Amino acid sequence: MIPEHLASAWRGDPEGEAWLAALPRLREACAHRWGLVLGPPWTNSVASWTMPAERDGEALVLKLAFPDREGLHEPDALARWGGAGAVRLIDHDPERRAMLLERCVPGTPLTDVEPERALDVMIGLLPRLWVPAGPPFRLIADEAADLVPEMLAHWERTGRSVDVRLIDAARAAFDELVPTQGSPVLVSQDLHADNVLRAEREPWLTIDPKPLAAEREFGAAAIVRGAELGHDRRSVIRRLDRVSAELGLDRERVRRWTIAHTVAWGFDREPLPTHIEAATWLLDAG
Repeated sequence: MIPEHLASAWRGDPEGEAWLAALPRLREACAHRWGLVLGPPWTNSVASWTMPAERDGEALVLKLAFPDREGLHEPDALARWGGAGAVRLIDHDPERRAMLLERCVPGTPLTDVEPERALDVMIGLLPRLWVPAGPPFRLIADEAADLVPEMLAHWERTGRSVDVRLIDAARAAFDELVPTQGSPVLVSQDLHADNVLRAEREPWLTIDPKPLAAEREFGAAAIVRGAELGHDRRSVIRRLDRVSAELGLDRERVRRWTIAHTVAWGFDREPLPTHIEAATWLLDAG
């Protein structure tokens, strides 16, 4: 029942394996609680088990999220947006980390669109999502306090496999940008084109936020590094220039935030080549 790609992603991780073992029970409990008829799960995520659902003829989605810190306040973010540029939260069960969501129809990803047009869509969505943010959302200052030591631990674990210039630039950016931020807004750390789906209620809707409270310049990082929008030096710098100019952002802060977050998120079992390459191009462009 559990897709192989999801099972293989968590093999050898005690917390992940415990979550996988609990998923069938959580699925049945949520189906009973919300009166759902469930379809076969989708196979495109390793941080959640997500499947189509129906209730009284309404097309919905059941999402069972892995209990990580990045997605802890996903329901709060969706509720704060209230369907404006994002899928609607219908209900959620905090104890089970379960969400009942609006379903995007047809649900094709923004990656199906030509990259420049996809970037137009992203630039149009961002200002709608950047609403004022306070509690319960985690501050970027608190997130950085975890990201930096995690980055250093991954770097050591992988034999210092990434150029030390990137590590130093990421640390310096976190140290210098966090205390000099503008007003915090609600941002998603993972707003890439596969997390924007075609829909009927609006042309495009955001899904799967990893919310933080941070300045707007930080909120552009996932788009600037987004390999799905073109992965070469020219494309990355083009996105940096367009997002900064068209949204009135400080280009240098966007560049440095993107380096910092991309390097910090640039490790899995091994360094992620697209992240490391994008960060390198941005560093060399400074």
